[in-house]
Amino acid sequence: MNIKKFTYLVSVSLCLLTSCDMEAPSKSSLDESLIFSTPSLAEAAVMGIHVSFGETNSYRGRFLPYYGINSDVEWINGMSTTTNDDAKYSLTGYAASPTNTLMNDATNAWAKFYEGIERANLAIRGLRTYGNVSTNSELAQLLGEALTLRAVVYLDLVKAWGDVPARFEPVTSETTYVPRSDRDIIYKQLLADLLEAENLVPWPNASKVTSSVERVNKAFVKSLRARIALYAGGYSQRKDGIRLSTDPELSREKMYAIAKQECEDVINQNVCKLGSFEDNFRRLCLEKTDAGQESIWEIPFAAGRGRVLYTFGVKHQAADQYTQQAQGGVNGPLPYLYYDYDVQDVRRDITCVPYEWSKANPSKQQLRSLKNWCFGKLRYEWMTRIVTSTNDDGINWQYMRLADVYLMAAEAINELEGPANAAKYMKPILDRALPADKVTAYMTKATANKSAFFDAIVEQRGLEFAGECLRKADLIRWNLLKTKLDEAKAKMLRLATHTGEYADLPIKLYYKTGSNGESLVIYGLNHGDTDSAGAILGYSSNTDWIKADGSSLPQELIDALYQNNPDEHQYWPIWKTFIDSSNGTLTND
Repeated sequence: MNIKKFTYLVSVSLCLLTSCDMEAPSKSSLDESLIFSTPSLAEAAVMGIHVSFGETNSYRGRFLPYYGINSDVEWINGMSTTTNDDAKYSLTGYAASPTNTLMNDATNAWAKFYEGIERANLAIRGLRTYGNVSTNSELAQLLGEALTLRAVVYLDLVKAWGDVPARFEPVTSETTYVPRSDRDIIYKQLLADLLEAENLVPWPNASKVTSSVERVNKAFVKSLRARIALYAGGYSQRKDGIRLSTDPELSREKMYAIAKQECEDVINQNVCKLGSFEDNFRRLCLEKTDAGQESIWEIPFAAGRGRVLYTFGVKHQAADQYTQQAQGGVNGPLPYLYYDYDVQDVRRDITCVPYEWSKANPSKQQLRSLKNWCFGKLRYEWMTRIVTSTNDDGINWQYMRLADVYLMAAEAINELEGPANAAKYMKPILDRALPADKVTAYMTKATANKSAFFDAIVEQRGLEFAGECLRKADLIRWNLLKTKLDEAKAKMLRLATHTGEYADLPIKLYYKTGSNGESLVIYGLNHGDTDSAGAILGYSSNTDWIKADGSSLPQELIDALYQNNPDEHQYWPIWKTFIDSSNGTLTND
């Protein structure tokens, strides 16, 4: 069933199963034995978990726009260089306080995440008790789905807040207030839950339910388990500093082994295909949710919910021929990222866009500034549905795609066996991005030794997933967060001053409107382009692209990439409203 149209049953399920007061035990007005032995009612209960994803201040408006920004490939555009706010720029700049004005309220992401967990806990208990999942495949799917959705929320809780309360049973009067738990406890529970879920849900397109990427399938369960294993086996900030887990059950070797096995299972099953890089994102904007392509699982948003294009799309200055929503461009790539790509890398011009759409209607593309690029993976102009909300566009958030599975497999196998065996999982990602001769040259360099291959993984994950908010967590688990952010600052300074690897770029960009009357034809974005050649073309020019005085990318803005030492502020604090209502059980230590 299409989740976007599944509103009636969800509303019924929430009335039946949950209380509005999350500090009190949830009560049911209809016997759980009936709900969770009846597939249609049980499905409504499980779909109710998704409602918590889409609430105003949950994934929709607070988590997705701000978690994962800033990194060494992406940042929030337009950061203030004169004031240290306690809102969005402190959230992204590693300086959030417990009283953050965007987050410190009782309906925020923290609350909605635990609301979703409570709904999942109720469904899991009910399905395990009454669902007869061993003989009923519909109910088995729902149990696997509830376990997996709970794992998604818990993984994101740990990514954002570190150690958090572990709630794996419905709330009772005795468990109304619980303290933080060591994240290792949560990781082990999630790994066990997903191992169970693997045997409950079919592969993509093996059932009617799994024909849509809006529903949980076995490929997603396995790839999510691989992702969790890599986080659990990686570095993170803890009370005593940045370190690996000391739990032998979460040793790096064991976690890499899990990631290797799960990723190879997905790849070898051959139920999803890479296709072209651009096609994956066009399909996302066209809302093609049929399974079997690169997309493995998406957070589904209704047409009037979700701020995905609003935040990560190409900027439109006004309601124009492509959209009724004047938005996009909130987050973007770091200014140097475009120049990190090979000139023939197909990912470059799709990921990094130097233009926006003008206020005129019909609108035309116009240059932005060096410090204000847009992500181009998501574009209103690729949609066919009219956007009817001023703030929400209804495009799904692509949570897992097959390229990630390939690169996770390559990383894990390199660590366990070395680059010779890992190479075959990196190469398909490069094959669709670069010409064959450049792939061969890159792979020769990358497979020289384990260290070189790891460096290639770090580079390729940045180039492949920029704008998808995976990078920050990757840098944390590799213990490279501050290292790479400092490298990013240094690269931006060299770009701003037209030195180092950026000295061969022209000062200006040269542009004209293309034959369709809308799109820009641009000269000057490639290494080796020159101002003299641009002037001969006779195009209009942008004198502000790389100013000689560095003001195109001010030092103050470069420094705003992080306000505090990111290695000492890898996580957000728990917001004050939840500390105050925790009966003394929660602290920000």
